[in-house]
Amino acid sequence: MKSLPQITPMTLSRQREPFDHPDWIFELKHDGFRCLAYIADGACQLVSRRRNTYKSFAPLKESLAELRVKNAVLDGEIVYLDAAGMSIFKDVLHRRGEPIFYAFDLLWLNGRDLRSLPLLKRKNRLQRLLDVHRPERVLFAKHIEEHGIKFFQAACNRDCEGIVAKRKDGIYSARGRKWIKIKNPNYSQGEGRGELFDGRKSRRSERRSARIWRGV
Repeated sequence: MKSLPQITPMTLSRQREPFDHPDWIFELKHDGFRCLAYIADGACQLVSRRRNTYKSFAPLKESLAELRVKNAVLDGEIVYLDAAGMSIFKDVLHRRGEPIFYAFDLLWLNGRDLRSLPLLKRKNRLQRLLDVHRPERVLFAKHIEEHGIKFFQAACNRDCEGIVAKRKDGIYSARGRKWIKIKNPNYSQGEGRGELFDGRKSRRSERRSARIWRGV
């Protein structure tokens, strides 16, 4: 993907309480793997926020590569959805089922850098792009304006992870104003999540220590 710049994803800050504001939009927070989709020359790479390129999710990459564009960069989340449309984190973690790309931003399109445009203009272009091409396995992240409190309550009632708040006029910059993640405090899939990743970190640490001990 030499024709595309390496982009640092927008970061999220955390806040406990939801809010209403006419200058903000609110999106559902799906539970999966955040990544950027780099599309060029009929191919797609999915790159994590830590700049690791995913080797899995081949059907998803194939679907995104079918977008009839010269090149593009989309920001989104890799998720696995159940029959009710709920994202199941353990399924994406263990690659069970069919991956979906939940697209919420368009950063680059056909050689043009869109990051300096206001958020709503970028989302409108993303929606038009997806409406025209209708790729399988790609969902557009819809949003509501102003009314974050009721939206958050509805997300909690459905046992979703939470919501994300974004300024309507916000540009896309790692140094700019951050997006705000407001998490459901009673999210059922969050139970034991710390222990799960602590265990994975411990196993990685043990393997790293073993390599050092062997002189690898």
